[in-house]
Amino acid sequence: MAGLLAGRVAFITGAGTGIGRATAELLAREGARIAIAEINAATGEETAQRVVAAGGEAIAIPCDVREEDSLRAAIRATVQHFGGLHVLHNNAGGSTLEDGTVIDAPMEEFWRCIRLDLLGTFLGCRLGIPEIIRSGGGAVVNMTSVVALMGIPGRDCYTAAKGAVAALTRSLAVEFAEQRVRVNALAPSVTMTDRVKRLLAGNSALAALERDHMLGLIQPEEMARSVLYLASELSSKVTGQIIPVDSGVTVR
Repeated sequence: MAGLLAGRVAFITGAGTGIGRATAELLAREGARIAIAEINAATGEETAQRVVAAGGEAIAIPCDVREEDSLRAAIRATVQHFGGLHVLHNNAGGSTLEDGTVIDAPMEEFWRCIRLDLLGTFLGCRLGIPEIIRSGGGAVVNMTSVVALMGIPGRDCYTAAKGAVAALTRSLAVEFAEQRVRVNALAPSVTMTDRVKRLLAGNSALAALERDHMLGLIQPEEMARSVLYLASELSSKVTGQIIPVDSGVTVR
């Protein structure tokens, strides 16, 4: 299959729904062979079937990014099946309504964010980058957030984790440039995945969110296009960057 990622292998965590699913489908249309690493085996398999039905190539691998052995097994299975790894998209993560201020947020929520958003990304890079190097180089696309770029009250657990992802991204870009591995991160604002739509249903804050997003609320497919840019040779000289995809929120 021709495309921007023809002949490439992409490993995407949290690809059973939302941004991850949209990214898997888009990267497959651009020629990549897709490994869908998903803690929910049913949704992961559904994404794989959607990719295959559209003419792409994909496998679904049950994976918990918080567990090193689980991620190691998933990456090993990807390399054994496809013969290499070129694109690592550390997408799994997310905030919850349990977050709060540094004073009153439950410690359980802090550690949930650290394990999922930060440790999951750290382990993905720890285990995935060596395989990208062995495959001759490629791209890592991490997911941070606008909370790492601007002060947003009441989300201190998520901010701590996503701020660390941004810092880690810059360090890894410097460390692995000589091995032809580019490392960047996207910083999305509110993205209208099915989960977010459910959280916002009937919420009076939705109108204010729409006003803050100058170009409209973000769709998963729009985030996927940004992943494609960073995963492909379109961004061949871009590394160590934290790129907001935020509909103008950070410049208001």
